[in-house]
Amino acid sequence: MSFQSGKLQGVNIREEIDRLRKERNAVILAHYYQKPEIQDLADFVGDSLDLSRKAAATDADVIAFCGVKFMADTAKILSPDKIVVLPDMDAGCSLEDSCPPEKFAAFRAAHPDHIALTYINCSTEVKALSDIIVTSSSADKILSQIPLDQKIIFGPDKHLGGYLARKTGRDMLLWPGVCIVHEAFSETELVKLKAQHPGAPVAAHPECPAHILDHADYVGSTSGILAFAKDFPGDTLIVATEPHIMHQMEKALPEKHFIGAPGADGNCNCNICPYMALNTMEKLYVALRDLQPRIEIEEGLRLRAKRSLDRMLEMAGSTVGQGDLGAR
Repeated sequence: MSFQSGKLQGVNIREEIDRLRKERNAVILAHYYQKPEIQDLADFVGDSLDLSRKAAATDADVIAFCGVKFMADTAKILSPDKIVVLPDMDAGCSLEDSCPPEKFAAFRAAHPDHIALTYINCSTEVKALSDIIVTSSSADKILSQIPLDQKIIFGPDKHLGGYLARKTGRDMLLWPGVCIVHEAFSETELVKLKAQHPGAPVAAHPECPAHILDHADYVGSTSGILAFAKDFPGDTLIVATEPHIMHQMEKALPEKHFIGAPGADGNCNCNICPYMALNTMEKLYVALRDLQPRIEIEEGLRLRAKRSLDRMLEMAGSTVGQGDLGAR
């Protein structure tokens, strides 16, 4: 058995993953931005909030998280007694990179009258420095529960924070981070695409800059965009988020046509997340075989980060129990 040109010789990867999944009592979680072949073999496919809940509720011994590192870290925070593996430990996130913990700690110290409402796309250390974690699907609901006179720091995504501020009228202090995928969409090319498909609505993720959201008929999380795709009355939808989400749309709605919003070169290739793309079938097989690379978090740090995640799950409408969720 050997690697050659990125493939495993002499092994049916899918069959071996299924065998190891049973042997290890493992659950495979995949984000909507993963490659189609990984989405198709996963036990659960979802957005970050849904997968956080699945990670907390599963009775599996092993969680193979096909996403990026902050997502696998979140699974380990919520389920410390489980083994959590990530197919490629270099699968990071530009938003996490934009918010170093030491700089975020100094920013918080400079604004002691503010609470930190922090997007889940951040490191475990930043979660531990935060008061409440949010996802794109839960942020609006959680923000509505915070008193109007409470000052708020929102990070690390300035575009999501700006969208929430415009939508709710809340004045928030924004950390200046961006997602490189959603930053890459071109307004000029999007206007051209809309002209080519008159009447086709645009569904956009709130990580997009305001000049892209201004052209959107629907703004929401990945799960929200999927719901919109099912409900809109037309047959063509322009999608302004990572294009691998369209795999789920095409499976569920083969009668409809989905077009990825373009980048500056007129296509959506630049909008494929390079971090999500690091996970492959071969790496997933090896992770299940070797139970490596494995997520490990120091217990004190884990407990500090868990407090802000518990607040998110409670305020978003999920019961998290009294003890560690890994026991559920």
